[in-house]
Amino acid sequence: MDTVQLATRVEKLQDRMFRETTRQLGTTPADAMRVFIAAFNQHRGFPFEVRLGAAIEPFRTEEEALDFVDRQAMETLDEAW
Repeated sequence: MDTVQLATRVEKLQDRMFRETTRQLGTTPADAMRVFIAAFNQHRGFPFEVRLGAAIEPFRTEEEALDFVDRQAMETLDEAW
């Protein structure tokens, strides 16, 4: 299998949060990126709704936000398999 290396720049806080979240999920940042890329390619775009001008309601708690992210990740994994 031929592979390529992808690179991007993110803010330090985003990096720390990403690395901590992947650690808590028992995976690695690299594996999380591979899952996202596979889901992106399977959906032929973002594996979640992307829109302009929508009213956005913030999460009430960090736990609510983490539950949302966990559900999205599981749905993406289910669809990828």
